[in-house]
Amino acid sequence: MHPALFYRPGERLSLPELGAARLDGDVFEVGEGFMPADTVEEADARATSLRDLVPVHLAACGPTAAWIHGAGDAPPQIHHVRRGGPTRGRVGFSPRVVYHERRAAPEELLSIGGIAVTTPLATAEELLFAATRPDGDDESWLRALLLLSPELVDALRSTLAATARRPGRRRAVQLMSELATVRTS
Repeated sequence: MHPALFYRPGERLSLPELGAARLDGDVFEVGEGFMPADTVEEADARATSLRDLVPVHLAACGPTAAWIHGAGDAPPQIHHVRRGGPTRGRVGFSPRVVYHERRAAPEELLSIGGIAVTTPLATAEELLFAATRPDGDDESWLRALLLLSPELVDALRSTLAATARRPGRRRAVQLMSELATVRTS
């Protein structure tokens, strides 16, 4: 996506001007910015909208990566990022961003819209194990991602079978069987 097709509040137009253009039907909201009404919202547009929230040394993950890949209509309220490189950078940015310390392996990363994003399989695996926690609300993002890419179910099962020991694995296997039965019905 060409950067000229993305409007961030305060750059070329102020937030009130963009709000008025939105009311007129000239632009629509995408994440942290706006796009012209006659453009298509794709993964690169969603990623571009988060460029200010995901610094160079970090990668979008979890629900944020699922949204970038096309799951869900609206971005998550809280964005998730993790280390994308070998070094730890300074983390002191928006309270709307949760930082995960575990580093994403290079094969788990894609570059979309100028930011690093975990692959759909790595995202699905992360969402699956996050959904096993009692406070985890990531199951809806996982369901949306699996509906968008049904081939991920078999790949996720293979990854789970290769995982011998990991906290939440038993619940993850149970959740995968539930998701598979929902998919086939």
